[in-house]
Amino acid sequence: MKRIFMLAVACVLTMYIVAQTAEVFKPYKATNLRLPSVPLVVSDPYFSVWSPYDKLTDGTTRHWTNDEKPLDGLLRVDGVTYRFMGAVQEYILEPIAPMADETAWSASVTRKKPEMGWQTVNFDANGWKDEQGAFGSQEYPDVRTRWTEEHSDIYVRRTIELNNADADADLYLIYSHDDVFELYINGTKVVDTGETWKTGEILHLDGKLKGLLKSGRNLIAAHCHNTAGGAYLDFGVFKNVKKKGAEVKTAVQKSVDVLATNTYYTFKCGPVELDVVFTAPMLIDNLDLLSTPINYISYQVRSTDKKAHNVQFYLGASPLMAVNKANQPTMSTHESKDGIDFLKTGTIDQPILAKTGDGICIDWGYLYLPAVNGEVSLAPVQEMENSFVSSGKLAPSQKKIVSYKASQMPALAYVHDFGTMQTGASFAMLGYDEIYDIEYMYHRYKGYWARNGKTIFQAFNELKQEYERIMGECRAFDKRIYDDGLAAGNAKYAEILSGSYRHVIAAHKLFRDNEGNLLFFSKENNSNGCVNTVDLTYPSAPLFLIYNPELQKGMMTSIFEYSRSGRWTKPFAAHDLGTYPRANGQVYGGDMPLEEAGNMLTLAAILTDLDGNVNYVSKYWDIMQTWADYLAENGQNPSNQLCTDDFAGHWAHNCNLSIKAIMGVAGFAKMARMKGDITTADKYMDKAKEMAAKWEQDAREGDHYRLAFDRTGTWSQKYNMVWDKLWATNIFPNDAMNREIKYYLGRQNKYGLPLDSRKDYTKSDWIMWTAAMSNDNKTFLKFVDPLYTYIEETPSRVPISDWHDTKTAKMIGFKARSVIGGYWMKVLADKLAKKR
Repeated sequence: MKRIFMLAVACVLTMYIVAQTAEVFKPYKATNLRLPSVPLVVSDPYFSVWSPYDKLTDGTTRHWTNDEKPLDGLLRVDGVTYRFMGAVQEYILEPIAPMADETAWSASVTRKKPEMGWQTVNFDANGWKDEQGAFGSQEYPDVRTRWTEEHSDIYVRRTIELNNADADADLYLIYSHDDVFELYINGTKVVDTGETWKTGEILHLDGKLKGLLKSGRNLIAAHCHNTAGGAYLDFGVFKNVKKKGAEVKTAVQKSVDVLATNTYYTFKCGPVELDVVFTAPMLIDNLDLLSTPINYISYQVRSTDKKAHNVQFYLGASPLMAVNKANQPTMSTHESKDGIDFLKTGTIDQPILAKTGDGICIDWGYLYLPAVNGEVSLAPVQEMENSFVSSGKLAPSQKKIVSYKASQMPALAYVHDFGTMQTGASFAMLGYDEIYDIEYMYHRYKGYWARNGKTIFQAFNELKQEYERIMGECRAFDKRIYDDGLAAGNAKYAEILSGSYRHVIAAHKLFRDNEGNLLFFSKENNSNGCVNTVDLTYPSAPLFLIYNPELQKGMMTSIFEYSRSGRWTKPFAAHDLGTYPRANGQVYGGDMPLEEAGNMLTLAAILTDLDGNVNYVSKYWDIMQTWADYLAENGQNPSNQLCTDDFAGHWAHNCNLSIKAIMGVAGFAKMARMKGDITTADKYMDKAKEMAAKWEQDAREGDHYRLAFDRTGTWSQKYNMVWDKLWATNIFPNDAMNREIKYYLGRQNKYGLPLDSRKDYTKSDWIMWTAAMSNDNKTFLKFVDPLYTYIEETPSRVPISDWHDTKTAKMIGFKARSVIGGYWMKVLADKLAKKR
């Protein structure tokens, strides 16, 4: 009788839990869009874990840089273990010929095109110089030899010695490059990338490739061509030292749905289905939650045969989550705080805020995995997984494990034992405390969530206690984003927005400075690593203008203050504030005067529209007038200035840049009118109209408008003109906007509208700005469809690249950048239209 009673109680409790959490595991809407990389655990530019695969078991979870950040998921059902997340670790690599992150390496180098056969072992390299790798420009890590010239080449011959054991080992080649790259082993080409840039690419030297290497002396030769921007070359040879582990089956993935704050997976694990939901509670109107570096991982098991099954859920993490490079020494500990066990891992050195630049991962602060709703343990990886597979329990935990290389790193593991049951649900948590998150004008700050001294342990406890409420609010926000996209376009547009939201937010850091200013800084991911770049702030603006303009101000205040402080004295806005995470002043080598002044004035004007007053900008009035005067004087027919679209080279007389200047002048006029200064308002609006009329006359070429005033037979997207529609200023005459839209429809390729007539590539954020100029929804959707197809079919498995080829769908450059906040421009346009 006692056993029957206990089973009845268990069933009642199970029914209660399911009733309480059932909605958690069902997406507001099922989505069909295959994202090129799926957000899993995301918070900011550093705590950012994705799955660049169709199935969660197709490979190791990764940072947006492509560095491995392994999360492993196992479900044990009646003694049989299924892997639902991560891949069976194929290798643990130790260097034979290390890369530059471990040590400088030597090679023979030339920058002149060599004679034929330069990549072969017996080539006479007389006259080549002995130099140290890696080679490249300053934004890349571990560069020992500078190589920065645009449209230049570097040729490298590296000799490596293999002993018999190494030659017989399971070998891998790892390489990083920017841009065009080819690599040879003993004269045979094994890598040929084309024009792209990648870091940490891994090539398994098996089969015929293995036969290219031999015991003794070998030559690895590489050639890299830098087209423009950053330059980089690094490579090495490694051996696999992994031992065979326990037998684990692969779960069958049945579905994946991605909404704004939640990613939903369902798996079949024998007679049980597993639902897993990854939640980043980045609610845009709740700044504490938006900035708290903690995510939920919710899980539910359901019997499919109406029988009870014995089930255990396993979640594993690695110290790789807390390093920039795998060879950094780490310390992992099992600790207790306020009665809760925590696993903690981070580097031994803890170089807080020491590294700046692009393509890097954080190597300070600590990852935490708490024993919330389960047990945790710290032990060697294979020991941990073997214990779980054999018994459903974790290996005995060690208090501390110090690792000096990746092959020694332990597993940080969590288990929830459901026991024998038909249904059950619970959740785990994962968080990262950066200690200090950002440096701004030589002061160090923690994120907004910790501004009043809150600790990561208090944050964990708060999110644990508020789980049900927060998950409900996340679901409601998912609905809001989806429904707004549906109303502004269609289901495809709604899915694009839903799949992009975390991508945009996670490219930022939110904090409050010592003067009380709310600051929201972007990192220019996969571009140059700049912090708070104005020409990222501008394209990303629609998302924030719709849902929380205070965050838009948080991107702009520091730029205004930089000029107000006297540290920036030029008559236009700065380009950036430094290199993430140190924001101490502009580092960009070339100013973008019309670009950034126009961006700041236009955004300031739309903010005053939304506020209904000029309170935010009033103390910056003199600065804005200086910028407006610069635009009026220099923006009609721009000189050879840099602008944000100079991918194919910058041309003088840029017509779209001129529009930006014109709209900036018009924006200042609008602010003056709201301020009550009618004389100034009329003066600047008259000037904007005069400039627009001349623009239309000088740029027009029959049925469209030129890329540059002096370049016949050219065209370009004129996305900056969208503000003329949003503000209903109508300063561009002769139906210029509709003429352009009609022309663009005849210039689209399968994967979108090219940026201009010079190349087939495009910027997808600008496509959505351009599309929002359409005068009806049917026309707007003609631009959305190719973008949806691009995201669905691109072979570039990265968080959506905003710079892609419209014929091949391949990424040209850029990934995980905030600029795709521009996808919300149509939603913003509709919102403003309703207010008028």
